[in-house]
Amino acid sequence: MQHSPSRRNFFKTSGVVSASTLLGSTALVACGGNSTPALTPDEQLALTATQAVAALKSGSLSATTYVTTLIARAKAVSDLNAMITLDEAGAMAAAKQFDADRAAGKTLGPLAGLPIVVKDNINSKGMKTTGGTSSLRNFQPATNAPSLQKLIDAGAIVLGKSNLHEWAFGITSTNFTLGIDPISKAATRPCKNPYDTTRVSGGSSGGTAVAVAARFAPAGLGTDTGGSTRIPAAFCGIAGFRPSVGDGPGKGRRYTDTANDALPISTTRDTLGPMARTVADLALLDAVISGTTAPSAKTLKGVKIGIPASFWAGLDDSVKTVALAAKQKLADAGVVFVDADLTGIMALNDSMSFPIALHEPVAAIPAYLLANKAPVSTVKEVSDQLASPDVQGAFGAILGDVFGGAYGDVMATKRPALQKLYKDYFATVGVEAVMFPTTILAAPKIDATKGSSTVSYTVSGAEQSGKDTFGTCIRNTDPCTNAGIPSVSIPAGMTAGGLPVGMQIDGPLGSDANLLSIGMGIEGVWGSLKAPAI
Repeated sequence: MQHSPSRRNFFKTSGVVSASTLLGSTALVACGGNSTPALTPDEQLALTATQAVAALKSGSLSATTYVTTLIARAKAVSDLNAMITLDEAGAMAAAKQFDADRAAGKTLGPLAGLPIVVKDNINSKGMKTTGGTSSLRNFQPATNAPSLQKLIDAGAIVLGKSNLHEWAFGITSTNFTLGIDPISKAATRPCKNPYDTTRVSGGSSGGTAVAVAARFAPAGLGTDTGGSTRIPAAFCGIAGFRPSVGDGPGKGRRYTDTANDALPISTTRDTLGPMARTVADLALLDAVISGTTAPSAKTLKGVKIGIPASFWAGLDDSVKTVALAAKQKLADAGVVFVDADLTGIMALNDSMSFPIALHEPVAAIPAYLLANKAPVSTVKEVSDQLASPDVQGAFGAILGDVFGGAYGDVMATKRPALQKLYKDYFATVGVEAVMFPTTILAAPKIDATKGSSTVSYTVSGAEQSGKDTFGTCIRNTDPCTNAGIPSVSIPAGMTAGGLPVGMQIDGPLGSDANLLSIGMGIEGVWGSLKAPAI
């Protein structure tokens, strides 16, 4: 297909610049103009969120046309199992209303008719919030989560609710609640990686990641307790953001009100986070939710980034190759890397992770169920209807409160020690961020029997077999969650086998805007990944 120079320029321009810069004097005209002809469906699917907003605001793309294209794409790739609910009627009604408002000259919000998907553990008015679990199969909250409401108020259109690991308690999004998979005939409906459908999408926000990577949503919302926006982002070749989670006013930009936002796990660690194909798109959604101004890309020359050895140890060989190449590109662009370890961080983090994540649900889950008038009211009622073997194990620990005795010491001494370790590191080493591979291996194979059991990978030519999937995949994403600091996963390249690799950058508490700015600069050096061939 041949395109005019203005159209080629539109798609050559990355999503890391402003919407006005993207269109400029070469605005695309859907009809009646003498500039570029209407976008084809393939071109619509290729739009980043920032590009889509620009086109929708200018009127060069109607929301009705765009939503129609995205829903058709979602249906065409439905065997990826990315969605639990596809709200075609609701999305089309919202799109028609946006087009009417734009035609009438009404003021448009910063998201201007942008279609998004929402993880199915996030409260949504008028649409079920199932958590991917049987006990909430017919649960419909009375209100939207505050963070979601802000996106809708800014003009976002919800396409539907995305698949996830049951109750968000896992990192593969292999969900047993949804019934028999029509392809594999296994007793599960796993959310499949669009780059290789035999592999996991990551989790627990796997459905949102797949929808974005498979090009039927330009962006979406996930949740993150131990890595659930960033692990699927890394596995599926997109960007994922976990904002700061503060301990009080002014100490962070936490999105989550646990009583009204989403199905809870940990009141200390849970947060919502945007997911998209570019960091610029993350910044766009983050600015709406946090009520701030989206930053611009940072000039990387002279930016100091720490390289903590603990997070680089034991990488799968294929991931290490991509990570080192990505690091070198940044060094060539002027980034100053400082080799300085966060000594002892893994052991310290391991001592607190389960005591927080498996004790806090004892109180948090019943509180949420009661506040939202759910059809069940206790942890046991939820547990009795779980279908995923690995999630059943986690709920067994919650029901027995096996970590209750350790929780007090964790919160009084260990978590503050971890927060101090990070704070002292950034101040003493003098870096704006740390960087390392988001996960130590690329997306593993789907385990349709247990959901998440063991993985094997290669380190320095030696096979590492029988490693716990959950612990392996969250090793690098988990520490920042206990400290509450912000974190971004950015697509960095592809393995020789064609699987995406993500690189994570973490910053000091409250440095969200600066971290996103650095991330935008980084993606400008690395470029974007090719779309999956589905």
